[in-house]
Amino acid sequence: MSIEVYRDAWGVPHLRAADPEELAFAQGRVTARDRAWQLEVERHRARGTSAAFLGSAELGWDAFARRARLADTARRCFERLAATDPATAAWVRAYVAGVNDGLAEGAYRAPEFAETGLAAGRWEPWTPLAVWLSTHVLFAGFPTKLWRDEVARRLGEEWTELFATDGPGTAGSNGWVVAGGRTASGAALVAGDPHRFIEAPGVYQQVRLACPAYDVVGLAVPGVPGLAHFGHAGPVAWAITNAMADYQDLYRERLRRLPDGTVEALGPDGWAPAAAHTETIEVADAEPVRIEVIETDRGPVIIGEPRDGSAGWEGIALRHPPRVTGRLGFEVLPALLRARTVADVDAALDDWVEPVNVVQAADTRGGLLHRVAGHVPVRDRANSLRVVPAWDPAHAWADGPAPLPRAEVHGHAVMANARGLAAPLGVEFAPPHRATRIDELLRASAAWTPETTAAIHRDTANPSADRLLEAVRRAGEVPARAGAADAGGAGEGVTGAVGAGVAGGAVTVGVGAGTAGAGAAPGEVVVAVGAGVAGARRTPPPGPGGDRAGGLSSAGADVRRRLLGWDRRMDAESVDAGFYAAVRGAVVRRLAGHEAFAALREPAPYPELFRPWLALGPRVAFALETLLVAGPVPAGDVDRIVREALDEVGAGEPPAAWGVTHRLAPWQALPDPDDDRWPGLGGDHDCVLSTSSVPGWTDRSARASAARYVWDLADRERSGWIVPFGASGVPGDPHHRDQLPLWLRGELAPVTTDWQKLTKEQA
Repeated sequence: MSIEVYRDAWGVPHLRAADPEELAFAQGRVTARDRAWQLEVERHRARGTSAAFLGSAELGWDAFARRARLADTARRCFERLAATDPATAAWVRAYVAGVNDGLAEGAYRAPEFAETGLAAGRWEPWTPLAVWLSTHVLFAGFPTKLWRDEVARRLGEEWTELFATDGPGTAGSNGWVVAGGRTASGAALVAGDPHRFIEAPGVYQQVRLACPAYDVVGLAVPGVPGLAHFGHAGPVAWAITNAMADYQDLYRERLRRLPDGTVEALGPDGWAPAAAHTETIEVADAEPVRIEVIETDRGPVIIGEPRDGSAGWEGIALRHPPRVTGRLGFEVLPALLRARTVADVDAALDDWVEPVNVVQAADTRGGLLHRVAGHVPVRDRANSLRVVPAWDPAHAWADGPAPLPRAEVHGHAVMANARGLAAPLGVEFAPPHRATRIDELLRASAAWTPETTAAIHRDTANPSADRLLEAVRRAGEVPARAGAADAGGAGEGVTGAVGAGVAGGAVTVGVGAGTAGAGAAPGEVVVAVGAGVAGARRTPPPGPGGDRAGGLSSAGADVRRRLLGWDRRMDAESVDAGFYAAVRGAVVRRLAGHEAFAALREPAPYPELFRPWLALGPRVAFALETLLVAGPVPAGDVDRIVREALDEVGAGEPPAAWGVTHRLAPWQALPDPDDDRWPGLGGDHDCVLSTSSVPGWTDRSARASAARYVWDLADRERSGWIVPFGASGVPGDPHHRDQLPLWLRGELAPVTTDWQKLTKEQA
């Protein structure tokens, strides 16, 4: 072999080989050496075997992965890939061979293997596809359909879409492309940052892949060959964001077990056989657990099992494109590496399947691209909103996918998960704030450079605060109506960490394995909830000079004045931003505790894995802008709630600067016992510097920029990139967390492509 491995000053691997297959082998091997623990965690998660060494906290995920048949779907997709595109299948096999070649060395370097007693396993040719599926199966947020079902059933059909927003379980991104006519160099710029739940090690890996056929830098997903999302090939560069499309459906299944033990499901044509078998999940700290895996003609049954020996029961089946078509779109990956023009990128992406993305690209010839890529099934509108009956033929999928929108780029284009290009394909989108703010900033100049473009990443303006601040302004102008404070609405006067009955008296927010949310997917915000109001504290009475019946207390009025003078920036060092967050949290808790939402407080009867989508508190938090002006809570009660929140914050200890409480909370398969090491952050959910918490329950940020990049089409060496931690996943390695200080400051590390400036790694 002629593989050469170089490293830049940040330890980023630059790989050179004789041909694409040898280069894929090199990528797999270097990833195994740098990220062995991460790779093996992902492999086990994809197979549903992670509880065997991580313990019962992962049992919920393992059960889901098996019931959803993720590994089997990956096998199917690889078999089809091998039959239809043997060259790409060979390329994937070469990557897997490299992983297997490097795993033993990587595992020796990673202390987590010894800590858990895990031995490095062996990757199969389909394992990268399984890792991709496992990473993205919850990406489109299908559990939101469970939430809408619960809202319709408990609150009323008219409120089904009341909470529609970029909520706690979704993934988003910022992205923008600037045409050469608006840059200082005359060549285009492509920039952005994917917002994901932050994992340590990170979900993106900086890498360079060079052979005679191509030379590309970009951000890889560890365990997957190539550069699916973000790459700069020299003459062309590309990037993606989540299109927020809806392409996964949930079917309510009626199931029955026959005397011979077989299972049938009721479909449009009557009762039909369903595949069924049992599997055993090994658990490190508990007894093994046996589950039944059932698949109907719609798809695998992921929720529901017979109770008390009943011969009939209901379940919920998941239907999504890879399981139906046997395709994931891996044919696209080597084609992207070979791309030289926007037209090449565009043609390659015609074969993409999942997840559905908005893609932007630019080339040195002046070409620009702004389109949606992926497979969105054509079906009844109800499928996109709710769980639909499996026996109703109206909810069947059409044979072909929906057409994919695209748009011309005039000067610049922004993609930030808002309702825009992909609107015909989805239901819930991000509020327009990030997209509008980036557009506003880009319009301010016609001479953008990589350096000035990178500054957009750091913007902390928070336009989503406007509606709450308007309510705060009103609080000082409209006196409380007689008796309003004593109206007895549920949740009145509740403060602290809980709201009356809001998913329980003790609310724990954590991230992934080892938290109260057993079995959560990596990085998912877990809201562990119970019933009741135990531990709720009453709001202190107004301070001297305050009269609740007549308006704000003097302390509440002081908080109001402070907020109305705030610059609306969520800077880490801003005490005013800390006051805003405290008032917002108090408003969220009270709204969630209002009697209008009493029917939604009881936990939904679904696996705990789906709790991030189903807990009332986070739903209220992320829909706050809407709930302040619409919904079942009367306007007078909203005004009262805001006044009470101002009084609560005024009566308590003064809030600290935003970054004191708004600290990073990354997911780790083995949680770090030194939680205090994680730094404070600026930004907020709807800022361009997007750092999400769950207002009202925790200021800790589990979701933020999983990477940032600026691709310069004039000079690739003027490009920049950054990840939250570092190139290495090995604790103690010099490049384990050396990028964190730059990431915190919103700076980028340089992209170095001159081989003479790199250090060659000795074999």
